[in-house]
Amino acid sequence: MKENVFDLSLLERVNPVSSTAKMTVYQLSSMGYEDAKKIVDSLHLQYDATQNSASFKISKEMMLNSAIMLETRYLTCEQIALDSKAKTIVDLPCGYMPRAKSFAEKGISYYGLDLPAVILEAEPAVTNLIDDNKKNLVHFHGVDATNGNSLEQSLIEAEGPLCILTEGLLMYFTDSELGAICDNIKSLLERHGGFWLSADPETSLQFFLTLQPILGEHFNDALKASKERVQEKSDVKVGNNALTIKPQEGMENGIKKAMEFLASHGLKAERLSVSEYMPKINSLDSLPLKQAETIKDNMKKVAYWKITPIKEGNKTKSSEIKFKNFGLKYNVEGNVLYLELKGRVDSLTSPNLLQSYEKIKEEYTFDMIDIDCKELDYISSAGLRVLLIMIKEHPDRIKLLNTNSYIKKILNETGFDTFLVVAD
Repeated sequence: MKENVFDLSLLERVNPVSSTAKMTVYQLSSMGYEDAKKIVDSLHLQYDATQNSASFKISKEMMLNSAIMLETRYLTCEQIALDSKAKTIVDLPCGYMPRAKSFAEKGISYYGLDLPAVILEAEPAVTNLIDDNKKNLVHFHGVDATNGNSLEQSLIEAEGPLCILTEGLLMYFTDSELGAICDNIKSLLERHGGFWLSADPETSLQFFLTLQPILGEHFNDALKASKERVQEKSDVKVGNNALTIKPQEGMENGIKKAMEFLASHGLKAERLSVSEYMPKINSLDSLPLKQAETIKDNMKKVAYWKITPIKEGNKTKSSEIKFKNFGLKYNVEGNVLYLELKGRVDSLTSPNLLQSYEKIKEEYTFDMIDIDCKELDYISSAGLRVLLIMIKEHPDRIKLLNTNSYIKKILNETGFDTFLVVAD
């Protein structure tokens, strides 16, 4: 069946977090990486649009800190992946970065996975950088990380063992979504072999230990401004889940909780010291020698996580989650729109819901919405964002009916149960 084709703006409305991907490629370009600059030029990206938010203008010090963080994470993860001898690199999310070219030149298969809104722009921009005789090694797919079927289909021809990279992904999810992602990645690793490399659990610590030597006593104010800037650009709550460790709450306790969360999904983690794998970081040359040396020494305290399935005896615990396809039924009676949602409302299917809703608005007049969730298996942040669009247009006039315990948990974690009527 032919895939639905959506206007790019529609995809970005349900997934505004994709704007942070443009922020990072612009930063890499500003550090003198030519391939990143070519991508920035092809997408016509500008400094103010990619680096600043509605309320905050990034300072010179914060821009430098972001550059050091990005370059360290980008190059160190790449080095660990190369050392692993994995046959296939799975970049989730790949963003607009030129990493595909680096791996393809070394003869390594590369799969760039991201939200559909990103892939539509990133695939042609990145593919144009790659020699024709290497393009067969590079593959791009629009996916939802919480949707196991979308991940499995995108990697159906991938040769293992895999190295699945995640940088800057996990902080945007609730615990329920993280659980689905863990289950999905575990399933991929059981099928193809390999490991999951994530820089995300200790990102806050790395940020702290990079920025503090630069700003000293002004660190706390800058930290708050940076979080609010990312919050505004992403439009979703960030950094508040079991796999995002907060140094202010105690690293030891945070690591323990994160490890327990992984274990509850059949996964275990090995902490790899950043300093042991970190190559030369060019952006550190912009700092006084003492500050640069302090930051490099601080990286001994930070680790990226190598995550693998837990094995029982000679067998790996199996986990398979299947969801029905998304479906939508509606009718309008008087001033009430009745919707029935079926299956999954995630990053891949949310545009269907938003598109259908806006088409219904064009044909009918209503001021109340009743949504039957009896056959709704799952709703992600992208799906909740569509609900938020409806809520803004019909405040206090939306009711969710027949929600199961799992959907109620998601609504509770995200706070949506405070401004939606949830009825049995």
